[in-house]
Amino acid sequence: MCRNTATLRGLEPVATPEEIEPAARQYERKVSGVQSASAATEAAFDLALERITAATTELLAALPPRMMETAGLRCIGTRHWRLQMSPR
Repeated sequence: MCRNTATLRGLEPVATPEEIEPAARQYERKVSGVQSASAATEAAFDLALERITAATTELLAALPPRMMETAGLRCIGTRHWRLQMSPR
């Protein structure tokens, strides 16, 4: 999981499900204050993750292109980063 939630809007190519889900998981952990679900709460966390991922995907698809160039690091998998620049 990325240490800080990365901006997913404006990436070329667009953010993939493999990039959106870790951001959703990080949001879920931040909001709940729980790092790992117990057996009693696992179903609730799984459902929340599914819904947050879907809502994030819908949001990114509905937003217009960014007006400013975006430059920065893009998380790929666990602890792997690459420099991502928007085309000019």
